[in-house]
Amino acid sequence: MTASFQVVSPAQGKVPLILSVPHCGTAFPDELKSEYKQELIQSPDDTDWFVHRLYDFAPAMGITIIHAVYSRWVIDLNRDPQSKPLYSDGRIITGLCPTTNFFGEAIYNDAREAVEQQEVNRRVKAYYEPYHQKLESLLQQTENEFGSVLLWDCHSIRQYVPTIHKEKFPDLILGDADETSASPELIEAAFSNLKSSSYSVQHNYPFKGGYITRHYGKPSENRYALQLEMSKVKYMDDSETKYDEVRAEKMRDVLKRTLSALIEKVVRV
Repeated sequence: MTASFQVVSPAQGKVPLILSVPHCGTAFPDELKSEYKQELIQSPDDTDWFVHRLYDFAPAMGITIIHAVYSRWVIDLNRDPQSKPLYSDGRIITGLCPTTNFFGEAIYNDAREAVEQQEVNRRVKAYYEPYHQKLESLLQQTENEFGSVLLWDCHSIRQYVPTIHKEKFPDLILGDADETSASPELIEAAFSNLKSSSYSVQHNYPFKGGYITRHYGKPSENRYALQLEMSKVKYMDDSETKYDEVRAEKMRDVLKRTLSALIEKVVRV
């Protein structure tokens, strides 16, 4: 069975910053592939397309990357393992093992309303736990080396998803679980660097960080977590289907500057 994650090690001089990309996966396990609508899994919607490619500069900065292999339609690595909802404001929230996409369209051939609990448990063991066990190991190892560590959770979304948010999304959304997942210094460094760009930036709205940010961000233990959500059109073409080198390079400049500032801060924290 294919591993549910890939790790890209630092190319030089490891730093106390780890990037997680839980929604860039597009693969489907052989034992499940036939259960989905085949026309949908050829290009699974709700994927954070090319985000691991967007951040591929990070290893040269000493940053470790862990990213998903399988689609979030198999299991969502950024959801609570008990499928507890992240928000309660009426938006559509896909669960741990989704049965619809963000637009409410059924993704399985039989249009099932839920994945049976026994199968959910199997997927947790096979695909979810390995990712989180490896992420925990990377964080612990890095924290042991440096005394502190920052997890940067990387996401993207269509610029307009009315089932989640009635208006067009901001270009960038920094999430820190209402300022509980990181220190004030790190939050300020991230937000000020993002704001110094030409992009529109929001803080904790309409996203404040998913399970990964909320679970792993423990400032009292010198373990910090921040989530960055971005509009796909800022690094993809207008159709939000193809990687756009020019747009991506502009975004990469902002990301490099922001991560550099964070590395300096987390070393001092």
